[in-house]
Amino acid sequence: MAVDHRGIVIEGLAKPRGRYPHLRRAGDFVFVSGTSARQADNTIAGAQADALGTLTVDIRAQTRAVIENIAKILGEVGGTLSDLVEVSTFLVNMNDFGGYNDVYGTYFGPEGPARTTVAVHQLPHPHLLIEIKAIAYIPLPRN
Repeated sequence: MAVDHRGIVIEGLAKPRGRYPHLRRAGDFVFVSGTSARQADNTIAGAQADALGTLTVDIRAQTRAVIENIAKILGEVGGTLSDLVEVSTFLVNMNDFGGYNDVYGTYFGPEGPARTTVAVHQLPHPHLLIEIKAIAYIPLPRN
């Protein structure tokens, strides 16, 4: 039986801003592309402007949105967050590490995926504070 290794772009999520899929399966492994807090309507969770245009960005809301977006991506291939084996997180500002880490801890404990967190200069939109890419192990059905 041939395994389909094509990338998958998922309806109902923010469209990738380049020529890449939301995920790509390679056998029993699923590779999730860098995922942000951008929503299907191109708004950014956790980014609000008041009537005067003053912007507030919330690392906690963005972290929650990113993890929930990854959960939706994994759900497309029958997986859940518990199937993650590795995540790499990119923060624009390491001063946001505490808020990110607090929210992350509501989804994962010490038995969760291996994790790396690094600071980056910027992400593809100035209101984005965080992006996560991930690898999950979701065994294919065996016949």
